[in-house]
Amino acid sequence: MENVLRPIIVLGGSVVLTLLLGWVVDLLLRRIDDRHPETPLWGLLRRCRLPLQVVLLTALLRSSYSQSQWQPIEEHEAAIGHVLTLVLIAAGAWLVIRIASAAVESTYARYASTTRDPARLRRVRTQVTLIMRIVTAVVAVVAVAAMLLTFPGMERLGASLLASAGIIGIVAGVAAQSTLGNLFAGFQIAFGDMVRIGDTVVVDGEWGVVEEVTLTFLAVRTWDERRITMPVSYFTGKPFENWSRGGAQMTGTVFFHLDHSTPVGLMRAKLHEILTECPAWDGRDWSLAVTGTTPSTMEVRAVVTAKDADDVWTARCTVREQMITWLCEEHPYALPRIATSAAALPPGPKIPLVPDQPDQPAEDPSPRTGRG
Repeated sequence: MENVLRPIIVLGGSVVLTLLLGWVVDLLLRRIDDRHPETPLWGLLRRCRLPLQVVLLTALLRSSYSQSQWQPIEEHEAAIGHVLTLVLIAAGAWLVIRIASAAVESTYARYASTTRDPARLRRVRTQVTLIMRIVTAVVAVVAVAAMLLTFPGMERLGASLLASAGIIGIVAGVAAQSTLGNLFAGFQIAFGDMVRIGDTVVVDGEWGVVEEVTLTFLAVRTWDERRITMPVSYFTGKPFENWSRGGAQMTGTVFFHLDHSTPVGLMRAKLHEILTECPAWDGRDWSLAVTGTTPSTMEVRAVVTAKDADDVWTARCTVREQMITWLCEEHPYALPRIATSAAALPPGPKIPLVPDQPDQPAEDPSPRTGRG
C-alpha cells in the first residue's frame, strides 16, 4: 500500500502545491493592481503565472521525484533527472522573458500616458520592441548553452571551442558579414531615430507605413495591404522618403491640365468651398495658381494641407474628383481640347459658319447643276 501512496503523495502533492502557490501569487498581484491602477506592471506580471507554475512544479519534482520509491522512476532516475533539469532551465528562461516583457511594456505604457508627441512615442516604441528582441535572444542563447552543458562531455567541447575561438571568430565574421551588417543597422535604426514603427515612408517607389522593425529586417505595409520586407541595411545605405520625419503634417498638390479659357478665379473659389466641406483638410493652408502653359493647355496647381499622410491623400482625391465634376457641369469649355485648323474650302463664295447652331446645316449659295 505504501508503494502506491508514496508516488501519489509525491507527484500529486507537487501538483497541488504548485497550483496553490500560483493562485496565491496571482491573487496578490491582482490586489496590488487594484490598489495601484496607475502602475500597469502588476497587471502585466499576472501573465507570468503559467511559466511560474511550470518552474515551481519542475523544481518540486526535481527535488522530490527520487523519494517516490516507484520502480519505473528508480530504473530511469538519471534520465528523468536530466529531463527535469532541461525543463527547469527552459521554464526559467520563459519566466525571465515574461518578466522582462512586463517590465518593458509597463515602462512604455507609463511613458505613453504622459507624452503627447506621436513622433516621440513611435521612436520609443521602436526602441522598446528591439530591446525586447535583444533580451529574448540573449536569454534564449544562455538557456540553450546551459542546457548543452548538462550533457556529459560538453565541458571538454567547450574548452576546445574556446581554444579555437580566434579562428572560428574570423571565419564566422566573414561568412556572416551580411547578417552582422543588418544587425548593426538595426541598432542604428533603433537608437538613431531614422525610421520608427508607424512612420509613413516611400521606398523603391512604394508608399506605405512601417509595421514591424526587427534587428535584421523591416516590414512596410502598403496602401493596398501588401507587405514589403526589406533588410534594415537598406535604410542605412540608400536614401528613402520618411513623410513622418519632423512632424506628421503634410502638404499635397493636385495638378489640372485645362484649356486657356478656364476661369481661374472661379476655380480658386470652388477649391476653398470644397476644402471647407472636406473633413481631411486641417485648415492650415490652401492655394491655387497657374504653374505652367503649353500651346494647347495650361497647368493649374492646387495645394492642400492635412494632419498626416492618410488625410492628405484623402484631401487630394476629394479635390480632384469634385473639381473635375464641377468643371464638366459648369464650365465644360475649360476641359482640354485638341484644336485643328479648318479644312481648305473649294473656290467660290465662302460658306458661312454658324458655330452656335451646329444642328442646322448652312445653306449652300452655289448654283446647282443637273436635272431637277
